[in-house]
Amino acid sequence: MVTIDEGSAGQRLDNFLLRELKGVPKTHVYRIIRAGEVRVNKGRAQADTRLALDDVVRVPPVRVSATAPGGEAAAPPAPARQFPILYEDDHLLVIDKPSGVAVHGGSGVSFGVIEQLRSARPEAKFLELVHRLDRETSGLLLVAKKRSALTKLQDQFRQRETGKTYAALVVGTWPAKLKVIDVPLHKFLTPEGERRVRATTPEDDNGQRSISLVRVARAFEGYTLLDVTIKTGRTHQIRVHLAHSGHVIVGDDKYGDFLLNKALARGDGLAGLRFERMFLHARRLAFDHPASGERIELKAPLPPECATLLSRLSDPH
Repeated sequence: MVTIDEGSAGQRLDNFLLRELKGVPKTHVYRIIRAGEVRVNKGRAQADTRLALDDVVRVPPVRVSATAPGGEAAAPPAPARQFPILYEDDHLLVIDKPSGVAVHGGSGVSFGVIEQLRSARPEAKFLELVHRLDRETSGLLLVAKKRSALTKLQDQFRQRETGKTYAALVVGTWPAKLKVIDVPLHKFLTPEGERRVRATTPEDDNGQRSISLVRVARAFEGYTLLDVTIKTGRTHQIRVHLAHSGHVIVGDDKYGDFLLNKALARGDGLAGLRFERMFLHARRLAFDHPASGERIELKAPLPPECATLLSRLSDPH
């Protein structure tokens, strides 16, 4: 049994176990969580369960060796990596996450931003994600350096006191009058076990109310650049809301126009420019500082590949 102290409070259960069980393959850690062998206050828990001060965690005995019981090799430590820093003090850190990098390790992903940051900063006693971004999304990502900062910032996210605006390039001409999307979202798993989200109706008991505010930033021939501010932080919210409205995000490999995505990745059209990512970028983040209460507003410029793509598009006729 392990009692959670201030240094571990606020962490996700999976991240806590990965630190506690050094040398145990990540897949095995997730396996014992799914099997219910890990208990928090005598109850089953999920990998993303947030641990609180004085929680009691039952960690089952596991063999720490070069291989797991199934013969798989122990996962190597995440390689140290620094990311562009847009703000940092003793309480928090804000980075500009590149597209294609997961925010944390998990099923099918050995490591993510947070594991790489911890490897790059071995002296840091506490580093935890305040929120998440999809792997394909770039932009502002907030990391807490103290438990007190984590809890206060997460409270702001839950109470919708933060401002999060994304730049999204969508296919087609967005109707300027469509400024509010208030459509519930329903999470589900595909037969292959992949997480997906679909738009649903208020009558769906499994739907979660989801609100996105949309503004046309610039119109192009065949495309529209949008500013999307989310009032709720649902999984894949922007991607599904925009697709449900009839305008998919360029490069979206889950809900987008797959033929267009393949053409852009090959460099067909747009003067041979190859575009191989999703055009969704967390460009603005506003929050109250957890210690001083000062309102902080940060902006991340469009990545070069996104700015270059926009430069190749034509103005509408």
